[in-house]
Amino acid sequence: MPDLETRYVLGQRLDATSYEDATNRVIDWAHKGESRYVSVTNVHVVMEGWDSPEYRSIINGSDLITPDGVPLVWSLRALGVKYATRVYGPSLTLNICQAAAEQGIKVGLYGGTEESLADFVEVLKQRFPGIEVPCAISPPFRALTAEEDEKYVREIKDSGAQLVFVGIGCPKQERWMSAHKGVLNLPMLGVGAAFDFHSGRVKQSPKFMQAIGMEWFFRLMMEPRRLWRRYVWHNPRFVALLAWQLIFKD
Repeated sequence: MPDLETRYVLGQRLDATSYEDATNRVIDWAHKGESRYVSVTNVHVVMEGWDSPEYRSIINGSDLITPDGVPLVWSLRALGVKYATRVYGPSLTLNICQAAAEQGIKVGLYGGTEESLADFVEVLKQRFPGIEVPCAISPPFRALTAEEDEKYVREIKDSGAQLVFVGIGCPKQERWMSAHKGVLNLPMLGVGAAFDFHSGRVKQSPKFMQAIGMEWFFRLMMEPRRLWRRYVWHNPRFVALLAWQLIFKD
């Protein structure tokens, strides 16, 4: 695979990939049984990394970091990558699942509730006939014991899954993937709420809101009690800090 053009936004690496490039990389790693992890990055992830150098190091250790949020695409372009495009986690999930179905790659799921996983598996089977999903794990919404983690790792390995989508949210999913690199010999992708989006349990923002970088506002309106602190705290700081970087540290 060719090297990707990269830039650093507030200390975090971003890779100027595309849906086709990212899909090809993940499928290639799956065929080869390579232990890799992919971080799908938005403003929330960048700002969590700004506040925690330890977490930023985990993100920067990813084998691929996609610009999931439109503001990060704008950031890449402002930093000289004029052709940068968005690689949105839920859409990337479907692109990879389509390729997996066509090439006989078995897919695992880790995260969400049992109900949302069951619904998502049905969606995948309807959209991609022949797709194999031998493993769908709903871990508890708390820190795992060592015994529980070992049990889930064994379940993934025994299932024959060749790649795993991880949907336990930022920053948990990136920490989980980093901790399991070298333990699971397959690519892992942190896809956040993709399971809930595609199962219809969480509504996605309209396309025009995504295109103008206002997806965060739609999600805030849908889940104000859960998300208001994230957006009120992170978004203004991101704008101010990025402006500082562009002006003084280009």
